Amino acid sequence: MAGGHPGLAAAAVLACTIVLVPVVAIIWLAISGGGSDWPHLMANVIPRATIRTLSLVAMTGTATCITGIITAWLIASCDFPARRFFSAALVLPLAIPAYLSAYAFGELFTFTGPIQSLLRFFIGFKTSRDYWFPDIRSLGGAVLVLSSVLYPYIYLACRSMFLMQGRATADVARTLGASPWRVFLKVQIPMARPAIMVGLTLVAMETLNDIGAVEFLGVQTLTFSIFDTWLNRGSLAGAAQIACIMLVFVVLLMLIERAARRRQRFSSQKTTAAVHDAVRLKLKGWQAGVAVSICALPILLGFAVPFLVLGDYAAKRLHQLFEPRLLKALINSIFVSATAAILTVLLGFVLAYAARTSRSRLITIAGRLSSIGYGVPGTVLAIGVLFPLAGFDNGLDAFLRQHAGISTGLLLSGTGFAIIYACTVRFLTMAEGSIEAGFQKLSPHLDMAARTLGRNGSQTLWSVLIPMMRPAVLSAALLVFIESMKELSATIMLRPFNFNTLATLVYEQASRAKVEDASVAAMIIVIAGMIPVILVSRSLDRAH
Repeated sequence: MAGGHPGLAAAAVLACTIVLVPVVAIIWLAISGGGSDWPHLMANVIPRATIRTLSLVAMTGTATCITGIITAWLIASCDFPARRFFSAALVLPLAIPAYLSAYAFGELFTFTGPIQSLLRFFIGFKTSRDYWFPDIRSLGGAVLVLSSVLYPYIYLACRSMFLMQGRATADVARTLGASPWRVFLKVQIPMARPAIMVGLTLVAMETLNDIGAVEFLGVQTLTFSIFDTWLNRGSLAGAAQIACIMLVFVVLLMLIERAARRRQRFSSQKTTAAVHDAVRLKLKGWQAGVAVSICALPILLGFAVPFLVLGDYAAKRLHQLFEPRLLKALINSIFVSATAAILTVLLGFVLAYAARTSRSRLITIAGRLSSIGYGVPGTVLAIGVLFPLAGFDNGLDAFLRQHAGISTGLLLSGTGFAIIYACTVRFLTMAEGSIEAGFQKLSPHLDMAARTLGRNGSQTLWSVLIPMMRPAVLSAALLVFIESMKELSATIMLRPFNFNTLATLVYEQASRAKVEDASVAAMIIVIAGMIPVILVSRSLDRAH
C-alpha cells in the first residue's frame, strides 16, 4: 500500500459496503419475499408502469436534448443581445426540484388559474365544457415539467464541449464553405455526442428518481408503483420486486454513462488552444430575436414560472415563517442535511484519498461500486435502507428483551437516521467527485516533497493536503447539504411519524390541494438550491 496507510483499503471497502448493503437488501427481499403478489403485479401494474416509465424517459430525454443542445450551441457559437446573461441564467432551473415545478404548473394551468381565467375573460367562455384546454395532469404535462427543470444537465455538458472543440473546429469548417447550420449538424453535434450521452443519462436517472411530480400529475411510473405497492397495498416484497426491475434500468444507464465518459475524455484531449480566439457568429435583426426567444423560453418555463407562482403565494404568507410546524421541519431538514453532508464528505474523502495514494485494484473497485448509490432512485433506496435497519432494530430489541428485560424499540428505522443513511448512499458520489476533482488539482509531487522533509503519510495528510483541500471539501459539503434538503423520494417513505422535512411538508400540503400553504417552505428550498447553481454559473463565466 503506497503512502503508508494500510488502513485505507479497509476504509474504502467499508464505504463501499455502506452503499451496497441497501442494494443487496433489495435483491434479497425480492427473492425471499415469495411470489404471492407477482401475478397481480405482472397483470395489472408492471406492464403499464414500465410502458409509462419508458415513454416518460424517452419523451423527457428528447425534449431536454433539443432544448439543451440548441441553447448550448447558441451560447457557445453565437453572439446576440444578453448572451452573457442567458449563459448564466440557463442554469437556474437546476435550483427548482421537479415536484415544486409540478405544483407551480398545476396552479398556473388549473381551471381557476390565471391562464384559463384570462382565456374565458377574453373569449367569453363560462365553463370548462365550452372549450378544450390541455390537461397538465397527464404524461405530456409530466414531460413539460421534468424537461423544463432537467435540460441544464445537457446544456452544461454540451456548452463545455462546444466551447472546447466546436467553435475552433466550426471556424475551420466554415472556411471550407460549410454553412453555419450544416456545421452545427454535421460537425459540432457529432463531436458533442459523448457529452450529450452523459447529460442524457443524468436526465434519465433524475426522471426515474422523481415521485413528487409524477404522483401530482397522475402518471403511474415504476417509481410511483413502488410507493403505491409498499404503502397502499402493504407489500414490501412486491415493492422490492418492482425495484429490482428499476435496478436493471439503472445499471444499463450507468454503463452507458461510463462508456460516454470514456469517449468524452478521449475526444477532449485534442483541443484547448484557440478556444477563446474563436469568433462567434454575430446575429442581428430577426435572427437575434429568435436566439433571444429560444434562450428565454426555457428560463421562463423552468425557473420563472415556479419561482413567481410560489413566490407570490409565499409573499402573502410570510407569517408562516414563525409557525412551529415550519420551524420544526426546517430544523429537521438542517439536521438531516448537515449530518448527511458530514458523513458523505468523510466517506468521499476516504475514497478519493485512497485512490490518490494507492494503485490497489481493490480500492479502484470499491470506488466504482460506491458510485452505484447515485443512480438508485430514492424509492428503491428506501426499501433497501429500511429492510436491514428494521432487521437490526428487531434483532437487538428481541435480544435485550430476552436477556435484560429491556425494549429498545426502533432505534434506527424509527428515527431520522434512516433518511440520513439514504441521503449518504445517494449523494456519496457527488461528494467523492468534488473531492477527487480537488485532489487532481494538487500535484502528486506535494506528497513527495513533504516526505523528503521528513513527514510521514499521516503528517502529510493533516498538515499539507487537508488545508489545501478545504475549498473542495466545503463545496462537496454544500452540494450534498442542498441536495439532501431537496430530497423527497426516499424521505417520504422513510420518515418516522411526526417527522417532517421541508420537502415532505410541501408534499403533504400539495397532496391536500393546499399548494399556497406550502409556498413558504417551497421558497426556502428554492433559495437554498440557488446557492450552488449561482456558484456553478460564476465558475463557468470565469472559465469561458
